[in-house]
Amino acid sequence: MKKTVLLLVLIPATAWGETLNQIAQRLGQVDITLKILFLLTVLALLPSILIAVTSFTRIVIILSLLRHALGTPQTPPNQVVIALSLFLTLFTMYPTVQKVERVALNPYLNGEISDIEAVRRASVPLKEFMLRNTRKEDLKLFLDIRGERPASPGELSFITLIPAFMVSEIKTAFEFVFVVFLPFILIDFLVASILMSMGMMMIPPMMLSLPFKLILFVVSGGWELLIKSIVESYR
Repeated sequence: MKKTVLLLVLIPATAWGETLNQIAQRLGQVDITLKILFLLTVLALLPSILIAVTSFTRIVIILSLLRHALGTPQTPPNQVVIALSLFLTLFTMYPTVQKVERVALNPYLNGEISDIEAVRRASVPLKEFMLRNTRKEDLKLFLDIRGERPASPGELSFITLIPAFMVSEIKTAFEFVFVVFLPFILIDFLVASILMSMGMMMIPPMMLSLPFKLILFVVSGGWELLIKSIVESYR
């Protein structure tokens, strides 16, 4: 339990990059009360930081828009979508979490390194994960905006990497959803054409196409294919 809590604090804490290192160095000279206040601040920002530096953004967008493709915008409910997205995020991030635990958390718990060094080490695997899944054009965009010219990927700041990573995640999610939408749009079009040819224009096509879309998605193994594609899309 202690390891889990520390991991949840350590991973998002690395997203503060150089700013956090400067703060941590100053915290070594202040009272324990201020250190606790700083920790509480990190915990308050924990959900937002976790969303920004993990695969959660891509997964939750795909699952949310899948409901619209099926024609059931409220089913599954938001609670189910968020819960599934969180567990899929943990699944896809698990190799990165293991690296953080091995290179930063375990040495810190054993008293081998300081808290500042633990944050620095934890940032390395997290930055590698984000760089692997960030489009070059998005990263270049934010580098040009900031005028940043890092000599190596390790020198890239999280202030630049995080927005580039999130924009890439949103783009990839939209590409997924486009492919998912196509067969369901075709079903809606066919049902609407049949109703018009029969002169039944007062019947909403969505009402008749919904059961066909649901059975198509289930019979074709839609959930398995979608989840497999999401997980394998992370390198």
